Amino acid sequence: MRLELFVEDTKRSKEFYTIVLGFQEVRCNPEHDYHAFKRDEVQIGIGSTKRLSENHYFRPEVSQDRKGLGIEIVLEVDDIKKLHEEVAKNDYPIAEPLTKQSWGLTDFRIVDPDGYYLRFTSRQ
Repeated sequence: MRLELFVEDTKRSKEFYTIVLGFQEVRCNPEHDYHAFKRDEVQIGIGSTKRLSENHYFRPEVSQDRKGLGIEIVLEVDDIKKLHEEVAKNDYPIAEPLTKQSWGLTDFRIVDPDGYYLRFTSRQ
């Protein structure tokens, strides 16, 4: 599965996803201010809200409202403790701490620079 997130500042988002979360940039289209990233089996595309056409489904709200309202983006990772340490090492705020949940998985949650709510969880 691949997600596309529309953001206000693609440079800021690129730094967040590569430096804080350890994603690798796999594609870049400067003409359209679009970047694609991958970590493990997760692919995320980052596009600028400024590049959305006026009749796009997300217009005009995407530039005015909280991003991803009502959506929790859940990303399974191979080593949840290692990722948690990487995020903490970068002094990025953690919204909900690393916790073993009642359903058996361990996770933590953060909010990206544009307000997207991300839950990182163990696979088992």
